Amino acid sequence: MREAKRAGGVLLLILMAAGELRAQVADRKSLTLDGAREVIAAAAGAARARAGTAVIAVVDDGGNLMALERLDHTFAAGAAISIGKARTAVLFQRPTKVFEDIIRNGRTSMVALDDFTPLQGGVPIVVGGQVVGGVGVSGAASAQEDEEVALAGAAALAGATASGSSAPSRAVRYFPRDAVAASFARGGVLLDGTGRNYMVHTSRRDGPGQAEIHTRDTDIIYVLDGAATFVTGGDAVDLQEVAPGEIRGSAIRGGEIRRLGKGDVITVPAGTPHWFKEVQGPFTYYTVKVR
Repeated sequence: MREAKRAGGVLLLILMAAGELRAQVADRKSLTLDGAREVIAAAAGAARARAGTAVIAVVDDGGNLMALERLDHTFAAGAAISIGKARTAVLFQRPTKVFEDIIRNGRTSMVALDDFTPLQGGVPIVVGGQVVGGVGVSGAASAQEDEEVALAGAAALAGATASGSSAPSRAVRYFPRDAVAASFARGGVLLDGTGRNYMVHTSRRDGPGQAEIHTRDTDIIYVLDGAATFVTGGDAVDLQEVAPGEIRGSAIRGGEIRRLGKGDVITVPAGTPHWFKEVQGPFTYYTVKVR
């Protein structure tokens, strides 16, 4: 009986010690390489939809570089700047625009901090309320667009699972309404094509755009709000390739004209010229791209 009591006491002590250890060690999410690539892909898609230039850097929660992509025709110095923005955003857990504004308002002593890039275009990557990394962008058309592209990249992990910052590409992905609304507010990529043959764009137009030809992707468009004159087919003019499989033109000659409005759905097969000729905005719509 005495031995049994002693064994029970030892077991109780072990359980108590294990409980204390669990209390002292926090479960943390971590940014995987696949997750970093998802951020890069989403940001690159947003950059190509704008000026078409950018350098995008992704770092982990310690500020260590995980992935970098420099789009064609982007100035070389943008690589170092984008890395600095990403590191600043994650180490201070704030968008870098916050520090640019603070310095502009007179607190110039902050520029003396080491490894500090107080330039707009860096944002933390947040999953489940936890900062798991940072994304920095340099070389877009403006500082504002740097930040918009970075936000589009960070939003790519908005639906990540609780077990990690990057869900498998075949897993169910959930995007909270606030994340969707924020994505529509600027227009961007909600779900990129990493590891899958489809993408989901939260598309927004406030005016007419260029003629477009996607040689690889079929577009399935569902209109949420606004109205537009949409031209399909015909001949696109002043063509130039802006990215692999992506051709743009100034207009379309001929083609079929339709008036699109809330609730309409239209599919545009790969290789078909299409053009938002007139827009009564804001014109918002989901675009599902199938490859």
